[in-house]
Amino acid sequence: MDYALHEVLEVQELAAFKTVCLTKSKTMKGLVSDPKLKDIMQRDVETSTRQLQEFTSILSKAKH
Repeated sequence: MDYALHEVLEVQELAAFKTVCLTKSKTMKGLVSDPKLKDIMQRDVETSTRQLQEFTSILSKAKH
């Protein structure tokens, strides 16, 4: 699929941001003792993982 350069760059920027979010949630989840907060962080890990898979799929289809 043809994406404009700015679209590819924006998806790459979103992927970088979600990677930081995923890393932070995975790391901090081990340090948190509140079960509700752990649950929120686990859901963030799952959501970020799914979103990164979608971004990877989009980027793999983009012509460079």
